[in-house]
Amino acid sequence: MTRLVLGLVQWIGLLPLTWVRGLGVVLGWVLYAVVGSRRRVVLTNLRLCFPAWTEAQVRQCARDTFANFAKAWLDRGWLWHADEATLRRRLRITGQPQALQGDKPTVIFAPHFMGLDAGWTAITQQLPRHFTTIYTNQANEIADAWILQGRKRFGSARLFGRVDGVKTIVAALKAGEPLYLLPDMNFGPEDSVFVPFYGVPAATVPSLSRFARLARAQVVPLVTRMTAQGYDIEILEPWDNFPTADATADTARMNQKLETYIDTMPAQYYWVHKRFKDRPAGEAPPY
Repeated sequence: MTRLVLGLVQWIGLLPLTWVRGLGVVLGWVLYAVVGSRRRVVLTNLRLCFPAWTEAQVRQCARDTFANFAKAWLDRGWLWHADEATLRRRLRITGQPQALQGDKPTVIFAPHFMGLDAGWTAITQQLPRHFTTIYTNQANEIADAWILQGRKRFGSARLFGRVDGVKTIVAALKAGEPLYLLPDMNFGPEDSVFVPFYGVPAATVPSLSRFARLARAQVVPLVTRMTAQGYDIEILEPWDNFPTADATADTARMNQKLETYIDTMPAQYYWVHKRFKDRPAGEAPPY
């Protein structure tokens, strides 16, 4: 069944992009209607983060979130299998690409927008550096092999497992290999700090601050936006005065910055994740 599904995704990737996106909208609507447990997660996240929204606004954003999730999933059919010319037409790097030039130690802050794989594919295909990221193995071996092959498609990309440890990652950073880091999810209470995310305490790993400090690296945000033509990958200016000696304050600043990015396209953020699952002592989980 897994091979059949992945083969279907690859075949869909051969279709015109408008068809792929249309199928994604339909699939997203079906998922919204059928997967009630995950729909409740999205609705809860949106109600917590946008208390001023009406219920109609919350539900519309939730439906759009599911549609964008499905579109991004189907897009992997062409991201990982289409010819390079097609990718260059559909993946547009904007902003400050010069921030990723040279060999300066760099941590790329890549939040969990739906286009996170498009952002990774774009920089590994179009920018002349060796990039690294951290990868968690999937339970399904067939899907795991497909994802790994897709993410290693271009350049000399290195995917570290979490067992590789901090020293290996920091050594690569110091050697001039930028780290594509996605630290904006709830990875459990261990090694996390509670900092505000849209005013709600959220367990957040302070890895962005720690990696930047250990490698004396700059932090460059990268925001990927889904468009009708494909994706815009916006590379922003490096953050000033980051990191500091206070990892908790740095992590709170990271969330504040992230909020400004999300506000420009809330339905493209990965709200399907249980962002507020772990709570400070005495607080009940909202899900």
